[in-house]
Order: sequence, then C-alpha cells, then structure tokens
Amino acid sequence: MSSLVSFVSAGPGDPELLTLKAAACLRAADVVLYDDLASGAILDHARPGANLVAVGKRAGRPSAKQEHVNRLLIDYAAAGARVVRLKSGDAGIFGRLEEEIEALRAAGIGYEIIPGVTSACVAAAHAGIPLTRRHTSRRVQFVTGADVAGQLPANLNWAALTDPESATVVYMGKRTFPALAAKLIEHGMAPDTAALFAESLGHAEQRLVRTTIAKLAEQLAQAGPATTAFGALAGEYP
Repeated sequence: MSSLVSFVSAGPGDPELLTLKAAACLRAADVVLYDDLASGAILDHARPGANLVAVGKRAGRPSAKQEHVNRLLIDYAAAGARVVRLKSGDAGIFGRLEEEIEALRAAGIGYEIIPGVTSACVAAAHAGIPLTRRHTSRRVQFVTGADVAGQLPANLNWAALTDPESATVVYMGKRTFPALAAKLIEHGMAPDTAALFAESLGHAEQRLVRTTIAKLAEQLAQAGPATTAFGALAGEYP
C-alpha cells in the first residue's frame, strides 16, 4: 500500500477551526476532493496549482454519486497523486467515511484519517453551553435525523432519546425534526424540553436558535443540513 489518501476533517466551515495537521495535508495535496460544506475559505489552505474537485452531496440537489467519488479516490491515488478527501465536520461522524475506506481497502490503497471538530461541539461553544453537565447530562448521543431515503429512521431508540439525563444531537434532521419531535413527545418527553438549532455553522449565514422541541418543530419546514441538540444540555441557560 504505497499510495495514501488523507481523509481530512474540515470542521463546520470556519478555517480557524482546522487542525494544524489538516492544514498541512491541504498544503501538500496534489488533489483535493471536497464536500460543499468543506469549501470556501478552507480551500485557501490548498497549495497553488492543486486540483480542486467538488464531490459534495446536498439534500434535494444534484450530487456526486458515491461510486463516482470512490472511483476518483482510487484513480488519483493509483496515479501517484497526493490525495486529500476533505470532509465537513469530523470525517467519521455521519460522513459516509466507511464506504470510501472500504473502496480503498479493496483497491489496496492506504489511507489516514485526520480528525476534526464536529458541528455539535461548535454549536454548543457558540451558544455558550456545555454538552455535558455533572448532575443533569450524564451522556451525549449523536443520531442522524435522516435514513438513506431522507426520512426519519424507523428504528430509533426512543427510550434513549427521551432520557432526561442525556444530551442528544441530531445531524441532518432539519426536514424530519417535526416528525421526530412528535415521536419524542409521544414517548414522554416534555414539549418544553430545551432545544438548540444550529445552521450554517462557521459561515456568514450562521444561525443559532434557542427554543423548545415543540416550538422548533413548528418552525422547521424546509430541508437542509443542520444540527439540533435537545435534552439536559441547556435547561438552566438563558
């Protein structure tokens, strides 16, 4: 495995949240295959002359097929290029990393993973709240709000999601949150449970909304990438 692909985590969009190792990988890359949410000023760290290839996926929009992305990774690496696969947030959290790793393994191509800052941590930091609290938030759970068809997953663990001592972060759940909130309330969660909605973190259009699960469900009607946290994390904060 002489070829090497670097899976680089870009964070949520603010280039100042890149790790030093992520920035170094970008400077050394011949080819950067990047997601939509990992573009903009972050690509300024790529060296002049690097081949920048957009392969992002956005809900409801024309997107690169996963098989095509896998093929590009293999072909560029096999040709001897230093390849960076730039993923938003942390590459290992709801980033389809496993599919790309499996394709590289099957082709005999080595890889490394550069971890990064996931949007859950950034949202909490911008809101000025912790994700864990000694007595009231004993664990944090990350879940996806969309299955492969873009619908609310059917096999969610409702007992875990309604645990009053857990902070829950929902990724890609903007479109399905009204249905999720209805199920949470049906399974015993109080409608006035605190919720934090985060959208476009690290970008000029960043939006943070402090509300409740019931009120947020009423407000959300459009699809799009967003992060929502609810539960014990925010109960005592204004």
